[in-house]
Amino acid sequence: MPVLDTISTPRDLRGLSEDELTQLAAEIRDLLIRTVATNTGHLGPNLGVVELTLAIHRVFDSPRDKVVFDTGHQSYVHKLVTGRAATFGTLRREGGLSGYPSQTESEHDLVENSHASTALSYADGLAKAYAIRGEDRHVVAVIGDGALTGGMAWEALNNIAIQHDSRLVIVVNDNGRSYTPTIGGLATALTSLRTNPRYETVLEVVKKRLNSVPGVGPAAYDALHAMKKGIKDVLAPQGLFEDLGLKYVGPVDGHDRSAMEQALTQAKRFGGPVIVHAITRKGFGYDPAERHEADQFHAPGPFDVQTGAEKPKGPIWTDHFADHIVRIGERRPDIVGITAAMMHPVGLDKFQTRFPERTFDVGIAEQHAATSAAGLAMGGLHPVFAVYATFLNRAFDQVLMDVALHRCGVTFVLDRSGVTGDDGASHNGMWDMSILQVVPGLRLAAPRDVTRMRELLDEAVEVADAPTVVRFPKGPPPEDIEAIDTAGGCDVLVREGDRDVLVVAVGSMAATAVDVAARLVAQGIGVTVVDPRWVKPVDPALVELARTHRRVVTIEDNGVIGGVGAVLLQTLAEAGVRTPVRIHGVPQDFLDHAKRAAILERIGLTASTIALEALHDITAETAPEDRSLLDVDRSR
Repeated sequence: MPVLDTISTPRDLRGLSEDELTQLAAEIRDLLIRTVATNTGHLGPNLGVVELTLAIHRVFDSPRDKVVFDTGHQSYVHKLVTGRAATFGTLRREGGLSGYPSQTESEHDLVENSHASTALSYADGLAKAYAIRGEDRHVVAVIGDGALTGGMAWEALNNIAIQHDSRLVIVVNDNGRSYTPTIGGLATALTSLRTNPRYETVLEVVKKRLNSVPGVGPAAYDALHAMKKGIKDVLAPQGLFEDLGLKYVGPVDGHDRSAMEQALTQAKRFGGPVIVHAITRKGFGYDPAERHEADQFHAPGPFDVQTGAEKPKGPIWTDHFADHIVRIGERRPDIVGITAAMMHPVGLDKFQTRFPERTFDVGIAEQHAATSAAGLAMGGLHPVFAVYATFLNRAFDQVLMDVALHRCGVTFVLDRSGVTGDDGASHNGMWDMSILQVVPGLRLAAPRDVTRMRELLDEAVEVADAPTVVRFPKGPPPEDIEAIDTAGGCDVLVREGDRDVLVVAVGSMAATAVDVAARLVAQGIGVTVVDPRWVKPVDPALVELARTHRRVVTIEDNGVIGGVGAVLLQTLAEAGVRTPVRIHGVPQDFLDHAKRAAILERIGLTASTIALEALHDITAETAPEDRSLLDVDRSR
């Protein structure tokens, strides 16, 4: 019987023998590889935390003790040992397990946490709450995979350091090999000494006694203290953390479960905030992942388990951006690229190869990236900050007050905008067109296909006195949809029959809009479909088109509140246009993970649903004087 089948709660781990624990680790790695090979997901990070996670759950008592992962994509092993092994095959599938911790799945999950650098803040608050309530509980924050490059993590550390009674253990999962592990008895002895509760008491006694010796005492103490600190800094890189007032354990081999358990037990015994520094390797135990130079199979597509070869797939939106930004860089020496620890995922890797001196990876620090971009623009360059749409949310203040207020020419390229699907609620890029509407002077483009993406990107980088945004979705792009005419800056995609319905197609929803038009035309209804290209500011031509049609239908892959449709409705009202508007978009909700197509079907963003509603509106219309200005589909 597989050992994993005997594990229903973390407490079951404590009764296993060494041989069983070794076998369990092998079974976990095998299941991780086989599942992600078909379901996709984050493989490399989870292969690297198998022993580390087992050690945490053998030392601490979840769910009484809380374990918070940063980022949450390191939590697959945690899921397997907290009763979800039997359903792990549903990972990232609709109705199945999430790719991140999920409160709805298990009492062992508290924080979804797929936006990095936040776990320490959660943990700080939890530990403070337990201290105030007098509860003897520990909080374990597992932070790594680049999350310590985020400024929020250091804000948290600054506060954690002064909470001397917080039962908080911070496990730094260092899989970037930023430090060389120190091996040897002296390092182990110093680690034990530093985490001994008597350590500070003994130091204080030594300090008092030495300082009481006339003449040489204070100098002797200073020398001894400097020697102690110097020796420790040679052996282990804890100086920075100890300067903050945090105890430090390590470095520890994160793949040596026994050593991890010893370090965590020492940290737990101390009774205050402690950093446990674990050295791990992404992809550990799976040769194709360990040899994968780009990212150790951080998040591969479907692949062959035996060889690790990823299955062929066609180019996606990101690939086309990657090629075009290089072409722009070749003709524009002032173009620089910025990424927040996502060089390959956002397609700046080719630009980096071609222009390494003009490419900046700032780590998981979107706020810094935006303001640094403002500084680059002030210095005479034109920065292109490529980032997932969901992560730009984190830098809104910087876009507003640091970039837009100073009229800086910065281009934000938002990858994975709209409904992304498999990664769940936190990764849907459904907020950007709403939150960016309030930014004065900002121009926002939503290309419908690759040709328009290239055109709009070319136009965006020409704007030197305001921020520009170009957004595109996840996955492969559609076939190009050519315009049959233009109206102002808008492309007219369809013009059939009378001016019954004006369909405003935003970005990736253009193909859906064209399908809607075909369905309505088949019912004898006249349709005009326009693609605004630049959706902010509203093109005056849209106002005039709306004035001459009986109804307006807007379709966008963004939240309905404050989005393109809502702003158009407000603009029409201000212009005295009383044409009824029906807005189709994403409901303001946190959407469960599923394939993009399944989510669009679920929320009614399909041609059949939209056409049916438009047909109902037209046929229900009786006389012009009965039209209502506010005819918004509030179910969306």
